[in-house]
Amino acid sequence: MTLSSPALPAPLALAPRHARLAISAVFFINGLSFASWVPHIPTVQARLGLSTSLLGLALLGVALGALVAMPLTGMLVARWGSRAVTLVSSLLFCPLVALPVRAPSLPLLLVALVCFGAAYGAMDVAMNAHAVTVERKLGKTVMSSFHALYSLGGLAGAGSSILLLSGGLTPSSHMLGVSVLGLAVLLAASRFLLPASADAGGHAHAFAFPRGPLLFMGLLTFLVLMVEGAMADWSAVYLRQSLGTAAGQAGAGFAVFSLAMTTGRLTGDRLVNAFGPQRLLHVGALLAAGGLGVALVLHHPVAALIGFGCVGLGLSNLIPVLFSAAGRVPGVPSGVGIAAVSTLGYGGFLVGPPLIGLVAEPVGLPAALGLLVAFLVLVAASGSRVRGLQA
Repeated sequence: MTLSSPALPAPLALAPRHARLAISAVFFINGLSFASWVPHIPTVQARLGLSTSLLGLALLGVALGALVAMPLTGMLVARWGSRAVTLVSSLLFCPLVALPVRAPSLPLLLVALVCFGAAYGAMDVAMNAHAVTVERKLGKTVMSSFHALYSLGGLAGAGSSILLLSGGLTPSSHMLGVSVLGLAVLLAASRFLLPASADAGGHAHAFAFPRGPLLFMGLLTFLVLMVEGAMADWSAVYLRQSLGTAAGQAGAGFAVFSLAMTTGRLTGDRLVNAFGPQRLLHVGALLAAGGLGVALVLHHPVAALIGFGCVGLGLSNLIPVLFSAAGRVPGVPSGVGIAAVSTLGYGGFLVGPPLIGLVAEPVGLPAALGLLVAFLVLVAASGSRVRGLQA
């Protein structure tokens, strides 16, 4: 018996373009669900009476769950195929997104966030693996479009959260609705994903720890995704606590960030062709650093929103550029290179937010976020040393 047996809907024999639409829907729901939780972080912090350091500790649960699940997911994909693991992980993730806002205590919040993080990490690895399969079947580069759908989902999640919370909807009701919507979309898309037979072989190379050029790319990816993770978890807290915006408007920062990132990713292929990947990495990292600096130094809500928009635009195509370089390392299969770099890189997305919380306790949140400016400058300065970034 396999995971493609009657336990899951059987895939339909359709063209890869249908699978592209289906996996795009999965990326969208992943972004929507995660971003819908973000505006509730200050509310959960206030309801449970958590200090900044305790909130950072709770958010560490997301990192722990995901970092345990990611390597295991890679092995499951190699054994069962990306379609089955994408479906199972996503169908687990959707109900779990509703748990953190209902947690009555810090220990139960930590448990909920560990489960949330494990499902999120598993879904992320599996859907990206399936996206690689779809891209190979189509015979052209479309990865940026999938990540654009993730960003668009983030925009929809953050934007709708602002509207619904301002209208008086409770956090529990909101996240329950997100769960139901996600399950409905995923079940509709499940029949159109490619079967396990479409995945590339090479189970012996299911994972490789980054070394040499892959390690360097992984460290840059770690820094970039650390900034993305901080924007997701701390932008609302910064607007609410440091700048004094209303609770219903605190999610505006992540919404602007997501809109800018979506715009950048929708135009990413053309930018790479026009300016080259190396220049795009350099300029993008500097733009993100400048934008975050503006948001922190001017200390005004409007300046913060403009700055967060620059961060989203600057970061938008850094990950696709680094993943592309990882897939061209001599002597390393492209799938193995991308998997190794992405696994290390996503650690930054998950570890970054709790690290910011721990640093913010003694020095304040603006100063803690200022560390990210230095990291982005380091990425910009290091881009020329990455092999495979030549146009």
